Amino acid sequence: MTPPRIALIHALKESQLPIWDAFAAHWPEARTTNLLDDSLSEDLAAEGELTAEMMGRFLTLGRYAARNGSDAILFTCSAFGLAIAAVKQDLKIPVLTPNEAAFEDALSYGSRIGLLVTFGPSLGALQAELEAAQPNVRAEGRLVAGALAALQAGDAVTHDRLIGAAVADMKDCDAVVLGQFSMARAARGYAGTTPLLTTPVSAVTKLRRILAA
Repeated sequence: MTPPRIALIHALKESQLPIWDAFAAHWPEARTTNLLDDSLSEDLAAEGELTAEMMGRFLTLGRYAARNGSDAILFTCSAFGLAIAAVKQDLKIPVLTPNEAAFEDALSYGSRIGLLVTFGPSLGALQAELEAAQPNVRAEGRLVAGALAALQAGDAVTHDRLIGAAVADMKDCDAVVLGQFSMARAARGYAGTTPLLTTPVSAVTKLRRILAA
């Protein structure tokens, strides 16, 4: 049986390596393809909101991936929830948001969920997505200022240190989610007691389960 083909659609270059690593570790048999449009994140930051034009670009990317023989699509760009929802409705193949699997995993531990992001426009969209997932969820969202800029400048040590400090500060949470694929590297070596979830690993695990059903 031919392994499934998974289309990975990225809006940040920094999101690519974490999901590649997650597939290599947890589902190496899957065939992955990649579409990158990093102008989407730049345009969202400049506009301050998701526009109809950006929504159209997401539909174009999703339709292209589906026509290209993909069995499923995973978006790795966490700030575009409404656009990804439109792609889900438009296509018949499974389409996953970057965070839905990690949120499901986090809520299995309780209703007090810490949510960390490094890209400002992601915070409101992800907090709304998490709060919609379960009626009584209490989401504590926080932007880890300076971490993404450090990573983009090649200073991964500072990126990881800033995120680690933010995780340590969320002592009253049942679980903490690193809300962007680009943040996953900061979970390496984590030794805390609060469950710490990364979006790439949760997403790969859910996709594998869906396509095996």
